Amino acid sequence: MKRAKLVLIGGTSHAGKSTLGRRLAEELDWNHLSTDQLARHPGRPWNAGGNQIPDDVVDHYTRLSVAELVDSVLSHYRSNVWPIIDAIIRSRLNNPFDPGLVFEGSAILPESVRAAGYPRVAATWLTAPNRVITERIKRSSDYETRTTAEQRLVDAFIQRSIAIDEILRADTDGESMLDATSGDVAELLGLLA
Repeated sequence: MKRAKLVLIGGTSHAGKSTLGRRLAEELDWNHLSTDQLARHPGRPWNAGGNQIPDDVVDHYTRLSVAELVDSVLSHYRSNVWPIIDAIIRSRLNNPFDPGLVFEGSAILPESVRAAGYPRVAATWLTAPNRVITERIKRSSDYETRTTAEQRLVDAFIQRSIAIDEILRADTDGESMLDATSGDVAELLGLLA
């Protein structure tokens, strides 16, 4: 394989994709892009600064079971976000002047990357112990200051995130998985050889 010119980093929410993606892009002097801004989904059931959580987000996390939350977000990734990701990847790969891209986000699924069969693309998925995912989400959501009702929404988000991490582990059989708690840029750089 020719040297990779694009690195994909997937993983569940709060696994550390953005932090690691930015570090790797800086190390390589490449561009960094996150899938977070590509298409709207109910997303995180908390807002910063005490802003009210939108009613549709509250309804989503209250009404759906964990399995339904997982199905909903994976369907969104496959139908709405992946076509955009694929178009970006293909345009970057076809541009001989592109300096390289580290592209990260939860919508980067192993099944989609395998099916695309991209040349010169390295991919990895971050995983983390359940307690780490839980701690990071609780910290990010300012969990302890939330009402009981708001904490239930965050709890559903945590359960969804852990379930997606388990799905990713199974889909990759542990191959191409990187423990997010290591933050090992050197290991990712090894993918580019």
